[in-house]
Amino acid sequence: MNTPILFTTQSNTADLAWNELRAALPGTRLERWLTPGVGLARVEGTWRTLADTLISHPPIFIRHLCPAPLHIPLELAPDDLEILDHYARDLLLELDTTRPFSVQTRTLGEGRWPYARFDINNRLAAALAEWGAPLDIQHPEQILSVTLTPTEAFLGLSLTHENLSDWAGGERRFKREEGQISRAEFKLLEALEVFGLELPTEGLALDMGAAPGGWTRILAGRGLRVIAVDPAELDPRVLAPMYPSALPSVTHIRTIVENYLSAREPFDLILNDMRMDARDSARVMLMAEKFLKPKGFAVMTLKLPERGMGEVARAALRILGSGYSILGARQLFHNRDEVTVALASLAEMKKAA
Repeated sequence: MNTPILFTTQSNTADLAWNELRAALPGTRLERWLTPGVGLARVEGTWRTLADTLISHPPIFIRHLCPAPLHIPLELAPDDLEILDHYARDLLLELDTTRPFSVQTRTLGEGRWPYARFDINNRLAAALAEWGAPLDIQHPEQILSVTLTPTEAFLGLSLTHENLSDWAGGERRFKREEGQISRAEFKLLEALEVFGLELPTEGLALDMGAAPGGWTRILAGRGLRVIAVDPAELDPRVLAPMYPSALPSVTHIRTIVENYLSAREPFDLILNDMRMDARDSARVMLMAEKFLKPKGFAVMTLKLPERGMGEVARAALRILGSGYSILGARQLFHNRDEVTVALASLAEMKKAA
């Protein structure tokens, strides 16, 4: 069976994502890139076989995946909505009317569409709802994916978890908060969501490479006491008490992490966003592992070079695997030349097994 699919990645890791896809199902062919970072491929097998394979062996560089069995020419005219509605009904036999659904539309390229994504979502959602399936934009269990270029559209229906991300193209966006210090905060929020981690509401956290303090701000705001280690200055707002009557919850240690890591009290959470070679950063994490509480977890970013990204990432993960259980490793939407990794105590995971 020959199944067309779309996969999304960062443009500078496109080759790495393509290699992951090809390794998941040998015989897969890359047809073309619709735009940098969005590839059209044909899989030798079914959509479900591919999805199950990638769920059981999660990729690092593929951010989003969706089936694309319907390929429709467009003319950038209002009549396109009628055409999309007509073809979307070909997918109704695949629709599970007992599961909530949503429509996700994304546009690629520089086309001047005479309609908005909102218009497409509403039109196609109404068509699917006619068959009794409940619409749930916030928590859908199945998604009609619609991808448009100025000359064509691709449609496909899948279960939400099969797409590797709940968000169209894996583009997870957060609303900027009052008092936000840096966009790096979005990396931590996305990591917690993607890896299914929940911050404790009390306890002690270690933030390595903390400056200017975005991750520290999130932790302190959730009720944690934070040791922020970085030779650079933190934003003054991070060091102030969260509430007028509260005691300061952040202690800034102005040194490099290697000098700090000695006999310390155990931490409920360890974070690492240090700007250093991924392999060196992984070795620092091994030093910190003995201070992580058995039921705690760690989140870190691996900073990758322009060349040899895949090799460096794999080397760093091998180092981390010698001292931690790796819960997940993904290049998130808010990552740039880096990969985010979630870690747990290796001894604790072995005990649970």
